[in-house]
Amino acid sequence: MKIECIKEKLSKAVGKAEKITGKNLTLPILSCLLLKTEGQNIVLRSTNLDLGVELSFGAKVEGEGEVAIPASILNNYLSSSPNTQTITLETKEGGLALSSKEGSTFIKSHAPEEFPLIPVVPKDSTFIIKASDLVQGLRAVWYSSSVSSIKPELASVYIYQSNGAVFFVATDSFRLAEKQIINKGKADFTPILIPYKNITEIIRVLEDAEGDVEVAVTKNQISFSFPGTYLTSRVIEGVFPDYRQIIPKEFTTEATLLKQDLLNTLRLVNIFADKFNQVSFKVSPSKKELELSSRNSEVGESVEKLGGSFTGEDLEIHFNYKYVIDCFQSITSDSVTLRFTGAHKPLLIGGAGDNSFTYLVMPMNR
Repeated sequence: MKIECIKEKLSKAVGKAEKITGKNLTLPILSCLLLKTEGQNIVLRSTNLDLGVELSFGAKVEGEGEVAIPASILNNYLSSSPNTQTITLETKEGGLALSSKEGSTFIKSHAPEEFPLIPVVPKDSTFIIKASDLVQGLRAVWYSSSVSSIKPELASVYIYQSNGAVFFVATDSFRLAEKQIINKGKADFTPILIPYKNITEIIRVLEDAEGDVEVAVTKNQISFSFPGTYLTSRVIEGVFPDYRQIIPKEFTTEATLLKQDLLNTLRLVNIFADKFNQVSFKVSPSKKELELSSRNSEVGESVEKLGGSFTGEDLEIHFNYKYVIDCFQSITSDSVTLRFTGAHKPLLIGGAGDNSFTYLVMPMNR
């Protein structure tokens, strides 16, 4: 194999693919990237057996072939080597030679025939969605997934379609996030569970995509395809809880506040929170104010008040600061609405006037 390509393109592709390599000591080939030629393209493949990616871009192919080399070595070399416009890759006995005007290096290779196949997901069940919408949906909820693998269905992001919309949902039993994306393309697929631990890499690969992504779904695998990229992930067999039944429909108290003011105040009060990150919410529609407070016997205490729009009954309730603040990254409007359902009952948080995102958080007991 002999290829000349743009170094920047190669470095960017290697950086993405290297994140999806494996650390399996019994299968050292998983720590490698497979580089091969296909026509006038260079193709990079990596997999950890849970996720797999294939990236390709145009290059000047002077000789066909393939080689498997340690991903971290290649990535570190490309990241640290001098800036150059083009770089030449050529297989030599036992490895890959890289050369440019500035210098040359040689990386030992592994047997490319040992590199595992990346699953090809049949296109029996597919849907088309804008890449930006897909990333937005995943990013809006994934942090609410359980980090424990005891219940795999909770350590996942649940995706399903209904009435022309694609829903993204995640919960760890203490909080739940749901994001609804209106999808103008055809969407007719069986609900799927994508492992939580795969979501960050899926987002990383998809966030640079422009236009549409074709998503194919089977019982065991999901794939994402767009020009130059093919990404697959294992999916989890299981049944996601019927979460709609726990989302309250009626509220005793509502408060609408400026998002940034509430965020700043929560951060301020949290300085004095206890080891359980407890922050007290005292909502007073009668006084048109929200009082946030915290107390730590070793540090001190803090009480802060915020104005806004309020309706309903006065209420005092307590939440884990971290669980509340996590959802602010998913709210794009300037104001947030807090909908309380009574003492010791869940709180709903969402953007004011935006019904596409729902976040439910359970209270703490004092």
